[in-house]
This record gives sequence, structure tokens and C-alpha cells, in this order.
Amino acid sequence: MLSNHTTLLGYKNSDSDKRSKETRLNPKIDKKTLFKTDICWRNVAILGYYHLAGLYGFYLVFTSAKVATTIFAIFLYIVGDLGILAGSHRLYAHRAYKAKWPLRLLLVIMDTIAFEGGVYQWAREHRVHHKFSETDADPHNATRGFFFSHMGWLLLKKHPDVTNKGKGVDMSDLLEDPIVRFQKRYYWPLLFVISFILPTFIPMRLWNETLSNAYHVAVMFRVVISHHSIWLVNSAAHAYGNKPYDRDIYPAENKIVSILSMGEGWHNYHHTFPWDYKASELGFYKFNFATAFIDFFALIGWAYDLKIVPQEMIEKRASRSGDGSHAKWGSKQE
Repeated sequence: MLSNHTTLLGYKNSDSDKRSKETRLNPKIDKKTLFKTDICWRNVAILGYYHLAGLYGFYLVFTSAKVATTIFAIFLYIVGDLGILAGSHRLYAHRAYKAKWPLRLLLVIMDTIAFEGGVYQWAREHRVHHKFSETDADPHNATRGFFFSHMGWLLLKKHPDVTNKGKGVDMSDLLEDPIVRFQKRYYWPLLFVISFILPTFIPMRLWNETLSNAYHVAVMFRVVISHHSIWLVNSAAHAYGNKPYDRDIYPAENKIVSILSMGEGWHNYHHTFPWDYKASELGFYKFNFATAFIDFFALIGWAYDLKIVPQEMIEKRASRSGDGSHAKWGSKQE
């Protein structure tokens, strides 16, 4: 039950834990420290509304919405998620590849469709997440529970460490991009036009959909499934799965999350090698549609300098610190 203040448990890491620049962290709950976190009622209202509206949109999919509207909603879900995965995540947060301005413009538009706060904010929070993973400075610290890491972190005001330590994360490279600066400055009007108004207007205009069906299916229902597919990376992929590359961190390889998020569930690999543009070791596209997207634009010259991890480095890391589950080198695990 929600109250004006919610008392949550924060955990101090034991001195014996080791961490690298990325994160070699395995928190030991050896001492509990109480702190209070205020509920962000504005976010509770916003998320509460669009989840109810999205649930109604789900109902309309099976009762009155036209098939074309449902297909359009799924299309926008894919487009928006790719804007986050290939754009905000792999290009802007990790600089795993470079992109010419037409692709950067396309990715920023796609990111706006996703309604996840914009490239600058998303990339900033993600860099903080990687630098301080599973500590109080991590915006969606998985040690605070599945619900918190999934969406609870959006319903509460940030832990002071998130703000204070986040100030030390360099974001100057993103501010050098005029497309990112433009989106950052005009995010809210761009959001309402690109993610709300146009997805509502297009079904009404092109196939005579009703206003209610267009809005609740192509906007609200689409936003809900899009957000949860991304949030699962922060929650499920930090809780369930094997750890073939680094057994001492929370992120794991999760095939279901990879399917739903179009390639972001290979999370143990990603947190071990965050600069790899594929965000996975896998060399096929079956569960990594975002990689196929980037490879297509590399083929036509819009994406270039794609960073990958040498096979020898992967083998050494899996053999040294993996949990023994790697298909090729797991047997070398002691």
C-alpha cells in the first residue's frame, strides 16, 4: 500500500567485493541501512493512467479496433524500441559504433516515438547504471528487488547517490551532437506530435479508425508493451539466467528478454563487454533484431566503426570468470 513515505532497505557493499571500471560487483547483504524514499506522485499518476488506458486498449484490440490499427501499434512498438536499443543505448550511451547524420536523425525520431525521456536523459541514466551497477547510485538498483528494478524506480524519487554520483558522468559528447541538443530542448512538443498526435491521426485518416480505438491502441497500448519490454532488461535480465562471462555480477543471459526486447537480453555479455555494438556474442539475428538493424545501415554506409570484442578475449574471460555455462568454453571453468 502506498504511503507518503516508504521505508526501503539499502545495502552497503562488503569491503571484500571487487569491482572493475564496468562493474565487478556482487553485493553482500552484511549490514542493512535504513533510508526513506519519497513517492513521486506525479509519476504514479502518469504511469497509473497510461497503464489503465493501455489495458483498455488491449481490450479494444479484441472487441472493436481494426486489424490495421493493431498492426500499426505493433509496428510503432518495434520502431520505438529500436530507437532505444540501436540509438539511445548502443550508439549514444556506449558509443559502440558511429553513425552519419541521416541515421542519427532517424534514431532520434524513433527514440521520441518510444516515450522514454529522450536520448540525453536515457543515455545519462544508462551510463550511471553501468558505472555504479547494483549500488545506491544505480537508478534501477536490482538489489532493491524485482519490482523496483522493473518500474518501481520510476515511482520513487531518486536516491541521493544517483544524483550526486551521476554528476560526475561525462555527457559532453552527446551535447556536441546538434540533433541530440535539438531533441533535448524541444522534447515535450516533439513527443506529443510524434508519439501521440500522429499515431492517433494516421489510423483515423487512412483507414477510418475511431478516435478512441486509435488513441488507446496505437498510443496507450503500444507505449505500455514498449516500456515493459525495455524494463525487463533492468529487472528479469538482472535476476534470471546463466552467467557464462562473469559469474560475480547480477546481469545474466536471458533468452525470453532478448526476444521481447529484440536483442537486449544477453546481459551478462553486455555488462562484461559494454562496448560491443552487438550487445551479445551471438553472430546471428534470431534474437537480436537491433544488431540486424545496425548491420543494415552499416551495409549502406550510414553506420560505421562498429566495435566488436576479439574472440580470444571472450574465450579468456569466459574461461576465467564465467559460471561454466558457455557452450564452447564452459568446460574450462574450474
